[in-house]
Amino acid sequence: MNPRAIRKIAIITIGLCLGYTATVLTRLPWWTLFFVAAVWIGVGLKLRWGHPANARYRKMWPWSLLPLSLWGVYVYLADSFGIVDLGAVFFHLQAGMAEHGGAGKMITAVLYTLIMIGVLAAVTWLSRHDQRWRLAERFFAILLLASNPLLFGLGQRSAAIVTDDGAWLDRRYKTPPTEELRDAPNLLLLYLESIERTYSNDLFGDAYAHLNTLGERGAVFEGVRQMDNTGWTMAGMIASQCGVPLMPAGLLHDSQFDPLSKVVPGVDCLGDILASQGYRLSYLGGASTQFAGKGLFYRGHQFNTVKGREDLEPLLEDPEYVNSWGLYDDTLYDITADEIRRLNQEDNGPWGVVSLNLAGHAPNGYPSQSCMDRQGEFDGQDILYSVECSTWLARDLIERLESEGLLDNTLVVVLSDHLTMRVSVWDQLTALDRDNTLIMLGEDIQPQRIRRDATMVDVFPTLLDALGFRLEGNRAGLGTSLFSDNNTLVEAHGIEVLNERLREETALQHRLWEGIAPQRRESDVPTSQEQTVETPADLADEIELTH
Repeated sequence: MNPRAIRKIAIITIGLCLGYTATVLTRLPWWTLFFVAAVWIGVGLKLRWGHPANARYRKMWPWSLLPLSLWGVYVYLADSFGIVDLGAVFFHLQAGMAEHGGAGKMITAVLYTLIMIGVLAAVTWLSRHDQRWRLAERFFAILLLASNPLLFGLGQRSAAIVTDDGAWLDRRYKTPPTEELRDAPNLLLLYLESIERTYSNDLFGDAYAHLNTLGERGAVFEGVRQMDNTGWTMAGMIASQCGVPLMPAGLLHDSQFDPLSKVVPGVDCLGDILASQGYRLSYLGGASTQFAGKGLFYRGHQFNTVKGREDLEPLLEDPEYVNSWGLYDDTLYDITADEIRRLNQEDNGPWGVVSLNLAGHAPNGYPSQSCMDRQGEFDGQDILYSVECSTWLARDLIERLESEGLLDNTLVVVLSDHLTMRVSVWDQLTALDRDNTLIMLGEDIQPQRIRRDATMVDVFPTLLDALGFRLEGNRAGLGTSLFSDNNTLVEAHGIEVLNERLREETALQHRLWEGIAPQRRESDVPTSQEQTVETPADLADEIELTH
């Protein structure tokens, strides 16, 4: 191929990738990528990039190749998930990604890799053939490194090693209650994958209508926001069942990327507390329990029955009726109903069942056949179709169980595991104040709407409160019961402060992974005289929140 053609291909390749990056990282419509690319190509041809008047070829390797590659990783993550969470990346590397259902993501990753190879080749060719590029790309490399959010996040987390006070959150951790619970109710906990309460906005039609109908009978909590390290499935479940954000064990200065043997063993979670009360506990999920440490978490926190795709798939009448992640919701809920029937028949103390569905999983969802029979054909893209499917099936399950008398003396909790990742209505969602779903139904739950500035860690004490536990200061973990008048950490300090403190925290991380991550030496733990003096705003809740 002649040099002129190579030059044009190199300029066009970089231009199209720049345009695509602009649409991924902003709310610009997809077609603006061609405008950005056209401007880049026009300037490149006008300035004769790759073929200057006094061309001097030099065989060299550009400094910007590594920074460009890191930006490629960031754009891929942002394009796939919307919000890039470093904690999620590190946790999944340790907890395991076996049996994941993201085959489409793997194909996308391969395409991204090929495109990045093309970009790197283009930059190399232009730098070797144009001395202006050779000079400019060195400064460009520094700019790329300084502006990459991935490296910025790593730098912030690394700073926690030498921070003056890495125990701000840990001082606010409250040990959950241990006293005996009288007249303990059963518990049905339905996690609806990515079905955030934001979908109740009129922008999304009636996609959320079935949960609105359920909410009229119980307590609906508004304002449950998403703090850092709670924005993926395991993190959302741990926040709502343990009252803490999920700080991965192997983030730079702790253990390396060895496979985990336990998940947050250093704190008592919902399963530990209920098991001590004689509850029989079951976890049922449509996806594999091997993915992201779900099985390790539930077994390690005293659940008797822990079943995912590998256990439930043999029970299907039609073995082919599965999706890339696992079971469709209608069959999962049929199995869930059977499990509740079994537990009721045993009549051997209270039971707790946790279920995690799949229908709302980004980017397009996995609507069940029963939804297609009811809603019509699915176009394969519209997430609102999948949201309506998820909400209808959840309501249908609850009403079926109620009609059989299986939910007598039972607290029913319907909640999202986290805010959704990038979907077809991403721009509309991110333009709104987003919050998670949290609905509670039960004999002692009065119909009400409670608006609080909270996060998923507040779900944990709210659950315990609803079950009848007496909470000291209405608190457990880092959370505050939303039925109480006590301030949540977000109300006391603001979510920006919490996220900032979380990036500096080390003591809470060691608490979570006690026995797994290397522990601090006694000499590393600051004494009361050495601890950083907190501001009046920090100390405002100190008497109430510390223990």
